[in-house]
Formats: sequence, C-alpha cells, structure tokens
Amino acid sequence: MPAHATHGGRVGYLVFLPANVDPVALMRAHGVRPEVHPFELGASHAPDVKPAPQPGPVHSDDAIRVDRERRLVEVDGRELDLTYLEFDLLSHFVAHPHTVHTRDALISGIWGYGHVGDGRTVDVHVARLRRKLGPAYRGRISTVRRVGYKYVPDHQ
Repeated sequence: MPAHATHGGRVGYLVFLPANVDPVALMRAHGVRPEVHPFELGASHAPDVKPAPQPGPVHSDDAIRVDRERRLVEVDGRELDLTYLEFDLLSHFVAHPHTVHTRDALISGIWGYGHVGDGRTVDVHVARLRRKLGPAYRGRISTVRRVGYKYVPDHQ
C-alpha cells in the first residue's frame, strides 16, 4: 500500500504477546517507540477517550450474581450450569448493563479474533442462556432488532 494511503505513512500492527511479557520494554529493546493501545470490547476509537475500568471479579444485580474468579453464576442463589462461552457471554452482559452489543463485537470479544461464525452463533448462545436463566429472568437479555443484545437488570 502506498504511504499516502496509510494516513501520513503510519502503519499499525496488532501484536499478541504472552501475559508475562511487557510490550513497552520489548519494543524499547528493539528500538521501537511504543504506542500501546489495549483492545477492549466496545472501546471507542477516539484518542481522548480513557479506557473503561476493568470489571471486578464479582458482578451482581438483585437476582443474578456472576463470580468471574470462580467462574460461577447464581440466579436467586441457585447455581447455573453454563458452558465456557455461555459463562463468558453472560458475564460480559452483566458487567456492562444497558450497553447495546452488536453481534460482530460479541463474536470478536467473546469468541475471539479469527472465529469462523456469524451473528447466528450469538443468537443460539443467547437463546441457550435465556433458557437456563428461566422464565423469570430470560427477559433481562434484551434483543435490539437488527443490531444485537443488551442486558437490562430489573432494579435499574
């Protein structure tokens, strides 16, 4: 690609590193000026926007409690039997109430970069989650037509 097509000759790279590697130290060791931009699901691309604080280990509303450290979900004190992806999806919804999540953003953030799938994959997992939440709480995962889903706790 010609330099004029890259917005002033700048090129960006997406680099995945092990959790124990300091990216700034690694780049400085190789003579590269570090510009680290951590990826966050739903993050704004505006340069002056601060990243959202990371969700803590436990999120709950009046009936649904998600313990991320123990990977445990309780509904009215009853533990739910969730698959790995169902847990991640519900945990993400509960941690970000009232936020509309597109199917594409959920695929990228929950399933991960390079997942081969489409919005229907999200629809199937949401249907399973709603079934497991039961009739009293399935409505908390609200469909936003032609966009995606949002989590709406009862008491807020």
